[in-house]
Amino acid sequence: MIESKQNERVKKIRSLFNKKFRTEYSLFVAEGVKPVSEALISNAGVVTVFGTEKALLEVESLGASFSGVEVLTVTDAVYKSVSDEVSPQGVLAVIKMPDLSPVKTEGKCLLLDGVSDPGNMGTIIRTAAASGFNQIYCINTVDPFAPKTVRSSMSGIFKVKIYSGERQEILKSIDTPLIVASMEGVNAFSFTSPEKFCLVIGNEANGVSDFVKNKADYTVSIPMQNGVESLNAGVSAGILMYLLGVK
Repeated sequence: MIESKQNERVKKIRSLFNKKFRTEYSLFVAEGVKPVSEALISNAGVVTVFGTEKALLEVESLGASFSGVEVLTVTDAVYKSVSDEVSPQGVLAVIKMPDLSPVKTEGKCLLLDGVSDPGNMGTIIRTAAASGFNQIYCINTVDPFAPKTVRSSMSGIFKVKIYSGERQEILKSIDTPLIVASMEGVNAFSFTSPEKFCLVIGNEANGVSDFVKNKADYTVSIPMQNGVESLNAGVSAGILMYLLGVK
């Protein structure tokens, strides 16, 4: 049982809430009983499970096994000193960062061009997993493995493949038609999408960059009423993924 907040293992896990150290160690964290159990069950690369005795038992009650995984049991006070949750559940998993090098597209996929809000990013990842968009390419986005993003993805982060890189590198990997979401596009509800495509969602304030927009094969929009100018990026992505991609 770890009782000191100054324990070196505790300090290292605390550092993973900072992007600099996530990158340095190639590790990220997922907090909460259900996310930890799903990470274990889905073989997501869990290295360490860190939590209170009560929370660890709750994880096991959901059918997860700690076999082959380091388990660190800590006091409530030590756990709270690490967590960034308002009401921490007492357990987190330290997970190996996947290889983010882009590979060729396999089917329907997403390109996120400048999405900057971790809540939006998590929502998009969750919806992508649910709707079968299993590859997500990221250009100049918020860190997909930031704690708030992982939390917002509701374990979707374990069910999709995420790639990150420079614009040229990412676009070279995408060999399906690009469908850009933009206010200038045709009505998405009357648009017939190809069987395989890449849906492009842009920055919350500025939309898709001109560089990517100029590579578009199609541009679609969601019709608005009552003077509403735009929708939240996560909402827009969800509507378009189901409208265009789920047949």
